[in-house]
Amino acid sequence: MSCPEPTDCAERDPIPTTEENANTERAVLAFVLDEHPNRLTIPEVSLAMNAKPGGAFEPGDAVERAIRDLVGAALLRCEGGYVVPTRAALRFHRLESD
Repeated sequence: MSCPEPTDCAERDPIPTTEENANTERAVLAFVLDEHPNRLTIPEVSLAMNAKPGGAFEPGDAVERAIRDLVGAALLRCEGGYVVPTRAALRFHRLESD
């Protein structure tokens, strides 16, 4: 049996806005910088970011997408399965903290 209006057949996840993506990237970068020099895997970062009650992030791949975009912007890198901040990100963090 078909649905009378195909677009109403299933709920879809809303497409995240640029602002939501930027907020997630900001939170992920801050978390990784705060955890440095501890090395975390992508699943560990995702779990930590989504573990808050009433979490700030929707289930799904927002954290993974943020990590991918931050790697593309040369602020994070993945080495040996771990997410680590780049030297540029660490330097900026030190400048902002002083």
